[in-house]
Amino acid sequence: MSDQNLAVDSLPATLMVELRQMINSARQRAAVAVNAELTLLYWQVGQRIHLDILGGQRAGYGDEVVASLGKQLSAEYGRGWSARHLRLCIRFAQTYTDEKLVHTLCAKLTWSHLRLIAAIDDPTKREFYVELCQLEHWSVRQLQERMQSMLFERSAISKLPEATIRHELEVLRRDEPPSPALLLKDPYLLDFLGLNDRYLERDLEDAILREIELFLLELGAGFTFVARQKRVQIDNDDFYIDLLFYNRKLKRLVAIDLKIGEFRAEYKGQMELYLRWLAKYEQEADEQSPLGIILCAGKKREQIELLELDKSGIHVAEYLTVLPSRDTLQAKLHESIAAARQRLFPGNDPTVEY
Repeated sequence: MSDQNLAVDSLPATLMVELRQMINSARQRAAVAVNAELTLLYWQVGQRIHLDILGGQRAGYGDEVVASLGKQLSAEYGRGWSARHLRLCIRFAQTYTDEKLVHTLCAKLTWSHLRLIAAIDDPTKREFYVELCQLEHWSVRQLQERMQSMLFERSAISKLPEATIRHELEVLRRDEPPSPALLLKDPYLLDFLGLNDRYLERDLEDAILREIELFLLELGAGFTFVARQKRVQIDNDDFYIDLLFYNRKLKRLVAIDLKIGEFRAEYKGQMELYLRWLAKYEQEADEQSPLGIILCAGKKREQIELLELDKSGIHVAEYLTVLPSRDTLQAKLHESIAAARQRLFPGNDPTVEY
């Protein structure tokens, strides 16, 4: 054996592991720093063009200026400075006017994330995607998919008053645990299950278990699968929870009951029984009280409102196994948000866009 091989064999077992960690950590910090500097540069470029050149000029002049700047900058610095990129910089600067806030955003997300979020007109929705993107560590592709699936409009929190939404997002910014309303949805999009028009509850359950990875992605951050048909024995009677999950972000067990028809009032008592049994026999000392999700093919909102299910820790949501057109889904969700907020504040205008 050569001296070189002897030297390699005598190295401590953990040395290479530690060196790799040091190198990878340094590279990651460098990448974050570079991204932050570039994103700040793009904001400064967009702000300068918008304020110093385009501000107050006649219609059409801005397009000419941006096109000319794109050609000149591309010739000198490469294709990354095209007119399209400059327009993204301008939109970013128009959306975020506070440089201190921009510094904060640069430390959280990449330019590729922020240019997508900056295109959202509603500031509350933008804030939602910034915080959820950071919480769930979305890639750019995942962010695009969630925006296209109208995640904000489907979230339970979107039905709450604006002040409540802002408060919950502020809580999340302080690195405190998220509220269930941030992670729960209505409706859930289950088109990936491949179910036809006619199926039984067992078929729905089987399909979810076959596609458990996609189902977990649709549920959202922190969900892990625990059990199928969890046995609950009370007074020598057996009951079964269709699906049981645990959410690490909420620190709660989450029971899911699957229904192929519309919501019925008696489902509340059944879920309350499950939740109280879980709290008594399964909940750990450091956990919050269990949550219940009743997934139905349809629901009657007044019944749900009168039953005050939220006070029992129960969330009722529809699921869609076949997606409607985006316009149809958008209209349905906006109507649902407006109706929910109108119930909370009857004096509000339900026609307001969200």
